[in-house]
Amino acid sequence: MILVEASRVLQTPNFKKAVKKLKPNQKKELDSAVRELMANPNLGEQKKGDLAFLRVYKFKMSKQLTLLGYSFDDGALVLELMALGSHENFYRDIKRLK
Repeated sequence: MILVEASRVLQTPNFKKAVKKLKPNQKKELDSAVRELMANPNLGEQKKGDLAFLRVYKFKMSKQLTLLGYSFDDGALVLELMALGSHENFYRDIKRLK
């Protein structure tokens, strides 16, 4: 498998709204997670079925498991950050986005 890095990162309005609500220490942890994803966009788990467009990367933010939903366009090397939140209602809400 060839390791590919994302050259651009896009944010959906839904993702931007979630980020606005974060405290500075949480933003640092999110930035760290995004840097990891940019270096290796295949870290997240590819979903199936209705959510086949989605990959989910799980990480700890303020000692709480947080899910970061994104898609990765390999051809354009673009990482699109789509959703951020705890597991509760995460998948239900992301289905509404598409």
